[in-house]
Amino acid sequence: MTATAFFSYCLAGMSIGSIYALIAIGYTMVYGILRLINFAHGDIFMMAAYFMIFAMVDHNIPWYFSMVIMIVSTVLLGVVIEKLAYKPLRSAPRMSIMISAIGVSYLLQNLATYLFSALPKQYPSIPILNKTIYLGDVSTSLVTFITPIITVLFVVLLMLLIKYTKIGMAMRAVSKDFEAAQLMGIKINSVISFTFIIGCFLAALGSMLYFTPRPSVFPLAGSLPGLKCFIAAVFGGIGSIPGAVVGGFIIGFSETFIKAAGYSEFSDVFTFVLLIVVLMFKPTGLFGENLAEKV
Repeated sequence: MTATAFFSYCLAGMSIGSIYALIAIGYTMVYGILRLINFAHGDIFMMAAYFMIFAMVDHNIPWYFSMVIMIVSTVLLGVVIEKLAYKPLRSAPRMSIMISAIGVSYLLQNLATYLFSALPKQYPSIPILNKTIYLGDVSTSLVTFITPIITVLFVVLLMLLIKYTKIGMAMRAVSKDFEAAQLMGIKINSVISFTFIIGCFLAALGSMLYFTPRPSVFPLAGSLPGLKCFIAAVFGGIGSIPGAVVGGFIIGFSETFIKAAGYSEFSDVFTFVLLIVVLMFKPTGLFGENLAEKV
């Protein structure tokens, strides 16, 4: 492998790893607050792509307005799902809310099939993101180059928000002890809604970055990426934002270099094998903490 090819694969690995990290943050934040695995998160990511198609292709809205419409629609979808599917079950057994999350996932897939058909749809071309740039001897699209930068920027902003703002302090309190935070006067519903807003915003952003260099979108397009992002969150230590980011990058690099070696059919298998190996030796993930059970 030449140095140019290696650098090109590194860029590709960083790009896809960054997208996995963005979406994995949504999984890990919801789990940190509610102890809920939001299995519908990958399908929210898929619906964001359809919102972009609906605005930009079906209604010829310029890409910058379409992006705003897509982000707002995705965030509203996430908040509605939380209010209708998760909030009524908040005091129910954990298995009930997990089944509800799986049901929402299938609902979104079938809703997408009903509204947009099962046939793949062309994702709109965003000229500024598809622009070709040159880094020495390596040519790449602008979206591949800026995706890691955008991810790092938003992760830093998110960490600052959680550490230094009032809502961030409330989120940390709720994640430590849900009942005690409620007794101390923290508005639990507002904190949970804000968590879903952040997670869905990052999923919408990740959707645009993920589908821009890819040819099409279909109702099951969020299933495998969503599963990989969940694995990234578990791999890094679910509940840990830095862990989700590291997990996303590791999976992105592994997947890219396995494909570069000519073993594309094993790239997804390796992701699951890597997860099993890590959990065998560190069940809480790389950055996870052992949680004491309440009695």
